[in-house]
Amino acid sequence: MIIAIDIGNTNIVFGCIEGENILFYERLSTDHSKTGLEYALMLRSILDLHGIGLEKVEGAIVASVVPPLTAVMEEALNKTVSCRIYTVGPGLKTGLQILLDNPAQVGADLIVGAVAGIRDYTCPLILIDMGTATTICVIDGEKRYTGGMILPGLMASLDSLILKTSQLPRISLDPPKRLIGKNTVECMKSGILHGSASMLDGMIDRIEDEIKEKATCVATGGLAGVIVPLCRHEIILDDELLLRGLNYLYRKNA
Repeated sequence: MIIAIDIGNTNIVFGCIEGENILFYERLSTDHSKTGLEYALMLRSILDLHGIGLEKVEGAIVASVVPPLTAVMEEALNKTVSCRIYTVGPGLKTGLQILLDNPAQVGADLIVGAVAGIRDYTCPLILIDMGTATTICVIDGEKRYTGGMILPGLMASLDSLILKTSQLPRISLDPPKRLIGKNTVECMKSGILHGSASMLDGMIDRIEDEIKEKATCVATGGLAGVIVPLCRHEIILDDELLLRGLNYLYRKNA
């Protein structure tokens, strides 16, 4: 059994995997102020909550896009379990061919998602990760990471809209009853939700035009479940993509 941790700007996803089976995963708020000991206590509590003894853990792997928290989480793991800990980054074998100007600039989460996508889906592939930022990665028919896009995330856009206006309120993200809103809240919900869905549909169209073939589309991330049902393209919703990618990378390197 291994512990897999994906550290994002807004959330930390923590999961336990046995073989190919994801036993559970939990989503925590990313908190820069917490110490390694505090995260260790949180990890211990989650394992206890799911009835998993520390003696069952054989290893751990971490992917992080928050450099200050990477070492903190490694410290937390060292305080919690006695096993080999891998961190996604230079020196870790991925088997991924990256056709970018500077492959070292690719975020750990994008690498992990690409590794899982190539293994689990038919290429060419469009991978969408909807978190603090919305990232789109393109994998060609030869399973090479060819590039992608980075856009403002849904919540970042909504927070900016509220911050920069005097009269727009905070809203929930449940879908509006109709596209054309009849009041301020409905108009905001339609704009942010249907607007985000239209953006994804439009980006998929443009990517497929450029690569000149249809692609498998897969979406993950905390907000993907809200937007994907509103899209007109067929997009596979895969909440466990990054955890499976971390598992593949651990097994490849262990």
